[in-house]
Amino acid sequence: MQTTTTAPTEQATEHKDKTDKQMRYYSTNHKAPTASLAEAVVNGLAGDRGLYMPERIVPLPEEFFTNMAQMTFADIACTVADAFFGDDIEQGELHRIVRDTLAFDCPVVPVTDSIYSLELFHGPTLAFKDVGARFMARLLRHFSKADNGETVNVLVATSGDTGSAVANGFLGVEGIHVYVLYPKGKVSKIQECQFTTLGHNITAIEVDGVFDDCQALVKSAFMDTELNRHMKLTSANSINVARFLPQAFYYFNAYARMKELGKADNLVVCVPSGNFGNITAGLFAREMGLPIKRFIAANNANDVFYQYLQTGNYAPKPSIQTIANAMDVGDPSNFARILELYGHDHAAIKAVICGATYSDDSIRQTMKTCHDSFGYVLDPHGACAFRALSEGLADDENGVFLETAHPAKFKETVENAIGQKIGIPARLAEFMKGEKQSVQLGKDFCGFKSFLMSECDTPTEPKTHCISYHHAAIPRHHKAP
Repeated sequence: MQTTTTAPTEQATEHKDKTDKQMRYYSTNHKAPTASLAEAVVNGLAGDRGLYMPERIVPLPEEFFTNMAQMTFADIACTVADAFFGDDIEQGELHRIVRDTLAFDCPVVPVTDSIYSLELFHGPTLAFKDVGARFMARLLRHFSKADNGETVNVLVATSGDTGSAVANGFLGVEGIHVYVLYPKGKVSKIQECQFTTLGHNITAIEVDGVFDDCQALVKSAFMDTELNRHMKLTSANSINVARFLPQAFYYFNAYARMKELGKADNLVVCVPSGNFGNITAGLFAREMGLPIKRFIAANNANDVFYQYLQTGNYAPKPSIQTIANAMDVGDPSNFARILELYGHDHAAIKAVICGATYSDDSIRQTMKTCHDSFGYVLDPHGACAFRALSEGLADDENGVFLETAHPAKFKETVENAIGQKIGIPARLAEFMKGEKQSVQLGKDFCGFKSFLMSECDTPTEPKTHCISYHHAAIPRHHKAP
């Protein structure tokens, strides 16, 4: 048989070039096929239970860092998003997603002469996870438009702020249903109100266990063949690349604002760390060229990563309940990504990250000292990071710590620590007016699976007892009166 070979058309060549450049995502367990961005976002977890990692990290040009101080947060984020996702999404659509995500500021606010707070609590749910959750919701909506109309079921385990950020990011999004799993009695009342009072396409599941049990249920669901035949599942925890990668945006913005102040040299960034998605995004930013000198991972009593830094031995253990509850994680998922990023080299990781760990008493004392000495109100998580910088900065270094949630989300804890009442922002108060709706389950997977299977066999009815809220302005920074 004679075959005829024809030269590819210009359009076909352009399509092939674009396909060749598109990012592929591999599993940290190295036993699953690589995935496209859409597959990685929709699947959440790789088939071998590993976390997806981009096959390459695109460095940003030197002129970008030179000009950052003159750029807006949104413009900076669009440039970073182009490097992450630009070969997979049309640029106009990608920039629309970024700008829609960042409908609020993440300002850098001075606390001392050398320590600055990166305030990440100016979004709809007053927590840093608003950035990643809003971006993921919009990206998943973008990819699901091209699908067959099947409902995408988002499973998310939360120790506090993830649940509220994801639930509100996806609230009312057509074709998507969110299941928020949270440990009974181990999130603050205000945090619980933010995801148990919404209804509609949000279902809250109160698990009789700890955060690690919730996270294990989510991971087990992805691995269950029968369940995945019945339901299209994805995750909105930081195990999802669409959740953790966009968190790099505010690291670039923090550097730009410090550069604007003339304080970007020898910059140290301290991150309160639980599941380690936040600091992993910062490490990716550094690998893209962001000139951060080093990171400090601040832990509460859940010090698995701190002990790893000291010994080189990673030994997960059951989580301990603390007043900084969003960091109550005994087996942080994103540790696998940090290992991959640095070739499983303990010395290489220690060269970039040092650790600190604090008891509840130390956290309370830090909140009081910062309030009394500097007039700045910390939440318990930010308090860990502020203290680590206070104790760990060299004379020639400037530090930025991530203030990951508004102090009012931990009102009783903060007020008891500083001995003074703090106000509740209007949008937070709105959540507290709603009626709690939750499903109570044990921590065994069989019960969770049975519930999900019954859900997919039952037509979804609109829930009642919903609340509405508006994006009321809150202060640019939270100072004591």
